[in-house]
Amino acid sequence: MFTYSTAYYDLKNALQPLYEEGEATAIAHAILEHITGADKLERLTEKDKPLTAIQQQQYIITKELLLKATPVQYIIGKTWFLGREFMVNDSVLIPRPETEELVDWIVKDNAGKSPSIIDIGTGSGCIAVSLKLDLPQATVTACDVSSGALLVARMNASNLDADLEVKHIDFLNPEQVDTLGRYDIIASNPPYIPESDKSTIHANVLEHEPHVALFVPTDDALLFYRIIADFGLTNLNDNGLVYCELDRDYALQTKDLFESKGYINVEVRNDMAGNTRMLKALLKK
Repeated sequence: MFTYSTAYYDLKNALQPLYEEGEATAIAHAILEHITGADKLERLTEKDKPLTAIQQQQYIITKELLLKATPVQYIIGKTWFLGREFMVNDSVLIPRPETEELVDWIVKDNAGKSPSIIDIGTGSGCIAVSLKLDLPQATVTACDVSSGALLVARMNASNLDADLEVKHIDFLNPEQVDTLGRYDIIASNPPYIPESDKSTIHANVLEHEPHVALFVPTDDALLFYRIIADFGLTNLNDNGLVYCELDRDYALQTKDLFESKGYINVEVRNDMAGNTRMLKALLKK
């Protein structure tokens, strides 16, 4: 029978062919805390405490999932974003730190204001919910093509007491887009990875996270940026702003696209890792 200590080392060692040591360590600790309810300090203090029969069964099943590259966030069913706990499952992308930086940019630019905001491709709702909570005077609309994602977004909004409107909208369908109103801010982390780049994606992303939220046609990598830019031309108020997460390999092309559509003061920023990852564009009418 596994103890707290032997289960931890068994899992960490099993994961190291898939992950770097630091990540394998973090995953092992997260899983053991999820299964046992004991935090790291408690498990270190009681390292020889055996897992219960139910915990051992959970451990075996969870280990099998992890060795199939299932993301730990999907197994636990939650992740953290800007200090808040968000529910996640395989209907939504797992929120990333660079998306936190995008939200932080929007919040700092608009603190004390009451903008109307639309989040295009909301997924878990991490952007929309965070903006509503950090800009409480804002009105926020969250859109997605995925019914499963919208269910998750609604649950996160409810759990975190964020009052926002959630809409099922396919931005590739002009008739659905025409039902939307006018906004001061467009926020989006759209699909942007060309299909041809699938071979470069880690298995835990490629085999488990929703492809509809990740990939675009190889011959049209800027598909959603073009759609967002065009949507802004008709649906942004004067002095409206677009904030987007970017594919670093197409960042400058995306900047050129917005400028070609008539946006001004188009700015791209690097994330903490030094990758060109965020864009802001202003539309004056």
